[in-house]
Amino acid sequence: MDKAVQGRLRIEHRTATDLADIRADILTVYAEAFADRLGEEFHSVPRFDERLGWNAEVPGFSAVIGYISDRPAGFAYGCTLQPGTRWWNGLDSSVPATAIEETGTRTFALSELMVIDTARGTGVARQIHDALLHDRDEQRATLLVEQAHERVRARYEEWGYQRLGTLIPFPDAPTYDAMLLALPHPRLSENTMGRERHEEQCKP
Repeated sequence: MDKAVQGRLRIEHRTATDLADIRADILTVYAEAFADRLGEEFHSVPRFDERLGWNAEVPGFSAVIGYISDRPAGFAYGCTLQPGTRWWNGLDSSVPATAIEETGTRTFALSELMVIDTARGTGVARQIHDALLHDRDEQRATLLVEQAHERVRARYEEWGYQRLGTLIPFPDAPTYDAMLLALPHPRLSENTMGRERHEEQCKP
């Protein structure tokens, strides 16, 4: 990580009960990161906020937001996949059914991870990612990467993720690569600098 950025980065953790504290900051980061695609219905701020709300209603929801000089610089959030989850809807049929069986404790779904333009290439995204997953009890984490974003997928592979298959979650959504990371993973950073914990339980 860029040492100058590291010295200014503050990371905060939130659960569903106190998501409201950082919701506006999450939307601010999203609007900047997706500024060139906000005109697309799927990527509009209201649609993103709707998906954020859905995630917050699932058990095990957790969010991490990073601030640089008190300005929101990036965030990540996700939840624990439950039996019958729709997360795997649209996954290509070549993936064995056993690979996507969910028990409510098996998989943490990393729904979103993004940073503002000025934080890209500084290590902030990795720091936020690792802070979110560091203490998880699930056996693995999963995330979706737009298939067109080959460099992003390559970065996740560097972090230890492996591709499971292709997935189209909604009719108007792009094609994604579904990826998995075994937990706990030895490459997860143990740096918890600037960490503020909020231990309230997620909504049932």
